Amino acid sequence: MVTVLNTVSGQRPRHPEKENRPDTPILRKPEWIRVKAPISKGYAATRKIVKEHNLTTVCEEAACPNIGECWDQRHATMMIMGDTCTRACAFCNVKTGLPGALDEDEPMNVGSAVAKLDLAHVVITSVDRDDLADGGADHFSKVIRSIRQQAPNTTIEILTPDFLRKDGALETVIEARPDVFNHNLETVPSLYLRVRPGARYYHSMRLLERAKELDPTVFTKSGIMVGLGEERDEVLQLMDDLRSAGVDFLTIGQYLQPTRKHHPVARFVTPDEFAAYERVARAKGFLLVSATPLTRSSYHADKDFAALKEARARQVSA
Repeated sequence: MVTVLNTVSGQRPRHPEKENRPDTPILRKPEWIRVKAPISKGYAATRKIVKEHNLTTVCEEAACPNIGECWDQRHATMMIMGDTCTRACAFCNVKTGLPGALDEDEPMNVGSAVAKLDLAHVVITSVDRDDLADGGADHFSKVIRSIRQQAPNTTIEILTPDFLRKDGALETVIEARPDVFNHNLETVPSLYLRVRPGARYYHSMRLLERAKELDPTVFTKSGIMVGLGEERDEVLQLMDDLRSAGVDFLTIGQYLQPTRKHHPVARFVTPDEFAAYERVARAKGFLLVSATPLTRSSYHADKDFAALKEARARQVSA
């Protein structure tokens, strides 16, 4: 692969692995999906803590549209194990390449930042680390344990890679006892070769099922994007697959194309269609469903965790 330097700045382009992909036009966003630029004092305070602890956040790396709202409320999703992913998913804004060595101080720094932010609930995610023998599972475990030590009242949600071909990785993560285990399917199986070529739909589904088998008390969660070209019936079948795997919580949000080199938006799904998806998913038995154009995996995660606990309590007492 030839890496072309940016002719203006002289810097490497953010997505060199996508340079050979054809340009696709970026559709104008409808009114219901536009957000304000982040300018609040709360946003600035959260950003300061993140930078002081030398942390990477998926909020920034994935260009999340909700960063202004979430950071104003001191909710930042920490992205561990660096900012470089070993895969090149067609939807993702995180850069791809050969990552550097793991930062041994990162678990301590994450725990310290969580304590400083005084978070009731935190979401920890990561890049894919196919270069590591365990896919980064032990590092996830260390981060969870560090948060438990420095912020014992904080509940922990993890959003993990699929740990493809990494025997024992999931067991290592679950042994650290996260409160929520999240792994996103991202899209329907018919689109995997184009959208998520390094992953396998049924492996991801089995990962979610196995997490619940290893610890029946853990909440399991998964999310997808719509507007990538999927059919409604495919989304409904995916819901059935997730329920068969015992998944508790489903999130559905609108795909937004980061650059012209990424997978195009096939269409913008309307708020009414999202509401319909939510009604169907709830009828299928999920404990919780979040389906809106701006829904993302960690959006309102603290409130959602409280709602999950309440829903399980109602289910048990019924």
